[in-house]
Amino acid sequence: MPKFKWQGTNRSGESRNGTLEADSKEQVIERLRSQQITPGKIKKQSEGINLSFGTGVTHKDLLIFTRQLATMIDAGLPLVQCMDILGTQTDNRQFGKVLLSVKSHIETGATFSDSLRKHPKVFDELYVNLIAAGEVGGILDTILNRLSEYIEKSVKLKRQVKSAMVYPIAILGIAMLVLAVMLGKVIPVFEDMYKEFKNAVLPKPTQIVISISNSFTNNWYLYFGGLILFIVFMKLALNNPRGRKIFDAMILKTPVIGSVMRKIVVARFTRTLGTLLSSGVPILDSLDICARTSGNKTVEAAIYYAREKISEGKDLASPLMESGVFPPMVVQMIGVGEQTGAMDQMLQKIADFYEEEVDVAVSAMTSLMEPLMMVFLGGLVGGLIVAMYLPIFEIAGNIQ
Repeated sequence: MPKFKWQGTNRSGESRNGTLEADSKEQVIERLRSQQITPGKIKKQSEGINLSFGTGVTHKDLLIFTRQLATMIDAGLPLVQCMDILGTQTDNRQFGKVLLSVKSHIETGATFSDSLRKHPKVFDELYVNLIAAGEVGGILDTILNRLSEYIEKSVKLKRQVKSAMVYPIAILGIAMLVLAVMLGKVIPVFEDMYKEFKNAVLPKPTQIVISISNSFTNNWYLYFGGLILFIVFMKLALNNPRGRKIFDAMILKTPVIGSVMRKIVVARFTRTLGTLLSSGVPILDSLDICARTSGNKTVEAAIYYAREKISEGKDLASPLMESGVFPPMVVQMIGVGEQTGAMDQMLQKIADFYEEEVDVAVSAMTSLMEPLMMVFLGGLVGGLIVAMYLPIFEIAGNIQ
């Protein structure tokens, strides 16, 4: 829908301006008159780049905004005034533009949740649905506090995942760099030295390493090109639904990493579902949101299966148990929550427990991977060095 920039005066003769989304200038004039504003200049804005693309509205920005808005609403400030204050005072200018845009939508008569829905890459479906539930129930400040807690714990969970993956990826990158330097620079020096020994037969390991070095030196662009092609292929495969499904199923079955990822999935699912249910969002809508925010296609399929069974009149625990994705203890606790009518509280307790488990598991995995990666890197470099020094050892033995 196109945007129009307008100027006008209110009943007191004060100048006013802003932007509105409308189908035509006539619709803008009608909306302004309904707000008792006499329209002046109205100009259609040219379409720009989507604000959410490459802007940097971070989780921290969203968390601070949610907390501040909850405090203002609790203090009794009108929503439009809150959005105006937060939009003009935020350090992130792009986020400020989003908030002021939301404010202008509210001024046209749209609900807060509908105004947020116009910026799906900043405010996801979970955020918008919780706000909608808060508006209907008249507990917007409570919902905003729950959202800020959810965002904070979600960010902590993502940080733990990154910390688990950064170390092995960094070590692997260093290993590849060291290998490239040795094959391209160090080993050719040894090769030139051994050429001076006429009629000398080099040991088999040394011959293999020299052959690999020659291949790398003469065809380095093929190696780097192959690496780039592999990265592109993996990216395309992960963007493909079938490829993503296969990868997600494999990652859950991978030793060590699979166990950590399963705990992360359980923590995210239970935290999201518990937050949605405690805020009054219907269970079918809650499960739909949980499935799309699960981050794993295998888990997504399991949640959709459970949603389908619930729509047929069955409970939640049974289909979750049939999927085999969620641990039996989790399913049994959910079953108890259903029977006692306190499933939202039970889900929050499960989430708290598994978030602590993730913290412990990530620390244990990092501690385990450090010596393994050092052994891998040391074995790689040490193997190349030993292979190149073998002829020297043999020459020294012959001299003796």
